[in-house]
Amino acid sequence: MEIKECIEGRRSIRKFNGAPISREDIEEIIKAGQCAPSWKNSQTARYYVALSPEAIERVNACLPDFNAERTQGVGAYIVTTVSKGQSGCNSDGEYFSHLGNGYECFDNGLAVENIALYAHSLGYSTLIMGLFDEGALRSYLGVPSGEDIVVAIAIGKTDKKPRMPERKPLDEVLKIF
Repeated sequence: MEIKECIEGRRSIRKFNGAPISREDIEEIIKAGQCAPSWKNSQTARYYVALSPEAIERVNACLPDFNAERTQGVGAYIVTTVSKGQSGCNSDGEYFSHLGNGYECFDNGLAVENIALYAHSLGYSTLIMGLFDEGALRSYLGVPSGEDIVVAIAIGKTDKKPRMPERKPLDEVLKIF
């Protein structure tokens, strides 16, 4: 699959068909996330994967009802976190980027995009979610206090082929000087 086709073909899917995902595919997808650039190569993204039916059910219970319903039949959840105090800051953990600790989430977003695109290239669909019971998810996954949970990604197979939602006109989002 060509990169442009992959970018234009990836969609947020809200109905999965229950097909399983292999551990090998999950590992390859996470490796794609690891290839994302990060501040001073800090690689602050961390990944927690619910792959067994029991783990999927536990993560699903941490989602608001509308997301839990949308992700029925999911093959796995990938929960991404960032290791705090490394991206956008100096070796003493003092932020000097104008974004403060926002750079950690930026780096995580780059990794998540790689994950979503690589998953799509393997024939999987994704739904990136920012709403969940952070405390329950942290407790279940054993996420240490030095990490912030950023997103939960539902990943699986779908029978749907939704079209691309309309994009804003280029002149509304682009300024060239």
